[in-house]
Amino acid sequence: MFQGVIQMTNDQAPFLPGQKLQHLKTGGFYRILHLAKIEATLEDAYVYEALINHTIWIRPKLEMEDGRFIPIIENN
Repeated sequence: MFQGVIQMTNDQAPFLPGQKLQHLKTGGFYRILHLAKIEATLEDAYVYEALINHTIWIRPKLEMEDGRFIPIIENN
């Protein structure tokens, strides 16, 4: 049993499952699927999907939130 592990909660994550983002360098569009932990380090991470080809990616939370991704506001 792991003790002292802090789980990332939705209120600690600026990007939430279902939210769409754009990568500023590539211009690609992505959808957040899950909040996760990297097993080797217990670092918080995001699991996300490329909307163009449905490739699934995982990226550490700090990288995801460092300004390289911006939220997409969709008009209804």
